[in-house]
Amino acid sequence: MFDTWLKLLEITIILGLLIPSAAMLVWVERRLIGLWQDRLGPNRVGPFGILQSFADLIKILGKEDWVPPFSDKLVFIVAPVIGAVCVLMSFAVIPFSPSIGVADLNIGLLFFLAMASLAVYSVVLAGWASNSKYALLGGMRAAAQTVSYEVFMGLSLMGVVLLSSSFNLREIVLSQQSGWFIQTQFVGFIVFFIAGIAESHRLPFDLPEAETELTAGFHTEYSGLKFALFFLGEYLGVMLISCMSVVLFFGGWLMPEPLASWLPPLVWYLLKVSVLVMVFILLRTSLPRPRFDQLLLFGWKYMLPLALVNLLVTAVLALTEVI
Repeated sequence: MFDTWLKLLEITIILGLLIPSAAMLVWVERRLIGLWQDRLGPNRVGPFGILQSFADLIKILGKEDWVPPFSDKLVFIVAPVIGAVCVLMSFAVIPFSPSIGVADLNIGLLFFLAMASLAVYSVVLAGWASNSKYALLGGMRAAAQTVSYEVFMGLSLMGVVLLSSSFNLREIVLSQQSGWFIQTQFVGFIVFFIAGIAESHRLPFDLPEAETELTAGFHTEYSGLKFALFFLGEYLGVMLISCMSVVLFFGGWLMPEPLASWLPPLVWYLLKVSVLVMVFILLRTSLPRPRFDQLLLFGWKYMLPLALVNLLVTAVLALTEVI
């Protein structure tokens, strides 16, 4: 009974930290983009503009939570909840340190891929239920983009599974004690990271909500709390892909022996995640948005062959015990 209450407390703490972290990530992103583009960024609300995210939250929650009369009301309301819940569920299998993590599943990696697949229903249903041509086009784009890049995401991780002989994320981390998988799975990491950008609909792959073409895409008709849930899901998605990349390719909380004793394992893990989050932001700052057909062709013509070659070479080298 005590263990159950302890686990519930751990879940509450993780959820209580994830949601404010996603809100603070908005401020971090704006400050970094301002720095890299040689402008100020938020600097009015609080010291260094640190309260800007809270001001935005109050503004969003203060807006009218409107449901269009021409929409499918039930589906319209449920759609944003599906996206946020799927992303939050994915965090349940991530080991943050040797002792911190909600669930230690033997199929943790498959659970993550399953939640990533289910999340697409959020944007597809939102686009369909809005009964708006811009929202529907955004939903269809999101479906095509997610289905395409999920293939490469799954294949890019099979090399890690071969080397660790496990789908358990904690065991994958522990199998990197002799060396991080980024050394042998660099191509797999690149494919996974690009697929993660496409899955989370972040620039330059934000075609489902391209404001210059589709107003706001699948969430054109949304406002108030429901829009905030889409916003939350996007930034939690950035954190999720960064966390998974660290677990799968950068040794999780592990560090080389001279450095491991300097800081607690959780701090090392969070530092690695922070670096990858900044890479997400840098890509938004520096890259233009491609056309939608170019995005899909890039996936099928380049990412798929790269993922297959990486898997084949890894399998051959693993069988010959080279790696």
